[in-house]
Amino acid sequence: MRVMGLDFGSKTVGVAVSDPLLVTAQGVETVFRKSPDKLRQTLARIQELAAEYEVDRIVLGYPKHMNNTEGERCEKTKEFARMLEQRTGLAVDLWDERLTTAAAGQVMMQSGVRRQERKAYVDKIAACLILQGYLDMLHCQKEMKQQ
Repeated sequence: MRVMGLDFGSKTVGVAVSDPLLVTAQGVETVFRKSPDKLRQTLARIQELAAEYEVDRIVLGYPKHMNNTEGERCEKTKEFARMLEQRTGLAVDLWDERLTTAAAGQVMMQSGVRRQERKAYVDKIAACLILQGYLDMLHCQKEMKQQ
């Protein structure tokens, strides 16, 4: 079993996949969207990756505002989640992604990635952070059930 994590943006979608034991998240790629309103090719690529990595579930970053309210991006994300479910046949969980892009930027700065190169990696790293948070939650739930 594997889980795919996605950081959905207006221009790109960062993609990460878990290992088979659901312990760690690894960045896979950044899917570049041709237009904010056209998702057919983006959905097709995600479907290909889900099949290639034998994914059983998708975790999609959910962009709430810092005050916990939902805006226009949340509505677009919910619509994208519905499209993903229809296209792939997989369950899609929404995961609070607040500050993941900022955290990804921090990780790259601390790792010495040059400013000009950060843009190419930020979405993939954000997808890893979204997925890793989800995997950590699964492990916490499993441990609590065992107690």
